[in-house]
Amino acid sequence: MNPVWPCDTVALDEENGALVIIDQTLLPGEFTLLSLTTLDEFVDAIKTLKVRGAPAIGVAAAMGLYLAVKKLGLERLTEIKAALAASRPTAVNLFWALDRMEQAALAHKEAPIDALYREALRIRDEDIKSCRAIGRHGLTLLQDGSGILTHCNAGSLAAVRYGTALAPIYAGLEQGVSFKVYADETRPLLQGARLTAFELQAAGVDTTLICDNMVSHVLQKGLVQAVLAGSDRIAANGDVCNKIGTSGVAILAKHYGVPFYVCAPSSTIDFETENGAGIPIEERGGDEVTELWYHTRMAPAGVKVFNPAFDVTPNEMVTAIVTEHGVARPPFTQSLTKMRRRDILK
Repeated sequence: MNPVWPCDTVALDEENGALVIIDQTLLPGEFTLLSLTTLDEFVDAIKTLKVRGAPAIGVAAAMGLYLAVKKLGLERLTEIKAALAASRPTAVNLFWALDRMEQAALAHKEAPIDALYREALRIRDEDIKSCRAIGRHGLTLLQDGSGILTHCNAGSLAAVRYGTALAPIYAGLEQGVSFKVYADETRPLLQGARLTAFELQAAGVDTTLICDNMVSHVLQKGLVQAVLAGSDRIAANGDVCNKIGTSGVAILAKHYGVPFYVCAPSSTIDFETENGAGIPIEERGGDEVTELWYHTRMAPAGVKVFNPAFDVTPNEMVTAIVTEHGVARPPFTQSLTKMRRRDILK
């Protein structure tokens, strides 16, 4: 059961051959489920952020690939995979899930469509299980009644059910542990304001929305005892790529002596990328900064806009990385490698 509402963020409607998602571009004003049936719709949903959050993107891509291959034919698997992979460049879960789906089809040539169906459901089930485990492990780092700062949205809306950075908060709810959450708005797409504040409030969590430039003041006043952030890709050395603005929050947390915890499934760790410098950073359209959330344009016409969607937090700013396997601490090259071995052997 989803901790917030009675449906999963991403689901497979096998009877109607559809990928069912919550349209996150309409939140918080409108809660709408979309039923998508074509490859173009799957790609558009990921590209336009109707479905977002690294774990949710991976699950949606897996289900979308299965449905597209079932409809268009196995001979187009490579083409379908490439189209989905091109939808967003940064979240490694997208490529991880697509690779798993392709390998499943190749390993079961006698019944590849059935294999794709089973693998898509397995990826979904693993996401639910790993996020719950992240919640349990992350909760051990927090004290009842603590102030928690969040950035972007890494909750129920970013995964199938429990989320990553918000999973410890939901785990706390289940055990009677409460927190005071400060959600920064997360410019320019306002995931903190539109999504995190929305789902935490719906779940009954004590939530206060702040502007991004209020983070230093909130930390300085001692209102926050821990920062929880998600990740779209973690390099082998523990450098963390996450929504733009994360690195600034981490630097401020370091300055004020507040622990900065990154919560993410092991599938988010990219052991093929040595450090954060090797992570591609998606750049999005300038209209997201100048006019998307305004009734009238809020910047002069023709002004140049730089709109990177992510930034990289150096590993020395990260107190710990929480995955479904436990809590990894510096040096991350050692602790993450141990987790990788555990993941392979499980």
